[in-house]
Amino acid sequence: MRTPRFVFLSLLAVAMLSLIVGCGSQENASTGGDANKPHIALVMKSLANEFFKTMEEGARAYHAENQDTFDLTVNGIKNEEDISGQVALVEQMLAKGVDALIIAPADSKALVSVLKRAVKQGVVVVNIDNKLDDDVQAEQGVDIPFVGPNNRKGARTAAEYLASKLQPGDPVALVTGIPSAFNGIQRRLGFIDAMEAAGMDIITEQAGNWEMAKANQVAAGIVTEHPEVKALLCANDSMALGAAAALRDTGKSDDVYVIGYDGISAARGLIESGDMLCTIEQYPDQLAVYGLKYALEMLKTGGPLEDRETVVDLVTAETLDGAAM
Repeated sequence: MRTPRFVFLSLLAVAMLSLIVGCGSQENASTGGDANKPHIALVMKSLANEFFKTMEEGARAYHAENQDTFDLTVNGIKNEEDISGQVALVEQMLAKGVDALIIAPADSKALVSVLKRAVKQGVVVVNIDNKLDDDVQAEQGVDIPFVGPNNRKGARTAAEYLASKLQPGDPVALVTGIPSAFNGIQRRLGFIDAMEAAGMDIITEQAGNWEMAKANQVAAGIVTEHPEVKALLCANDSMALGAAAALRDTGKSDDVYVIGYDGISAARGLIESGDMLCTIEQYPDQLAVYGLKYALEMLKTGGPLEDRETVVDLVTAETLDGAAM
């Protein structure tokens, strides 16, 4: 059963409020300045995205339990497309003389150059969440370890669940992230893997650039141009929220499935109400901790470590009901 419009809009308002609050915090230091402890910086993407706010909370909680072990600076950019802003943040951290840098890059290619400079300066660099481009790293002679999920596998899992609700030949559309972001590329491929295997018809794919407002416009255009569409596969939850709002506004909520990726609380609310079908939980708070532990291990051993894959889980109405029992 779908929720009443005022409930849906209330959920969306909460999500939008988190965006506004997040935009006001681009850099937050939490360091003791002890020369005997390593100083680690966590540089994320948009703090307007609940996913990265949760990542920040996880990093701060772990630091609070280990203040005698390391100092921490946490920061992020104003929105997902502020690539130059993230490069500037990395440069600021290098100027501060951090010992280790954990990066969730906004762009898989554009950040490689500044991170190579960090490595040359002797800074331990750990890549989390969105993998840096292997070809660009090879061209620049750098190999930065990655700690994070298999985005293609996660997206395929969500899309396979969607396929179980559809019929072969049903028309579907993809709402993708920033085209140059590795995680966006991999999620797109995972969606395509599942849709092609199930015999679905991918009638269009358009970039929502990870942003709610952009995806809202994209989704509205898709359902207007393709009223026959049965599902919108969105590469993150912020875009899924925008798509769900567009469906509500066009009276298509009961006709079109929406899936997302990230497992943020606002998406879980829409899954409970029936306005989204599923999402993928990546545990961003733990992802931050994995990155911190990895960086501390590299600082201790002085050598590079192997890439490490982290866990993802499918979130559906059924799993949420089970968790509540």
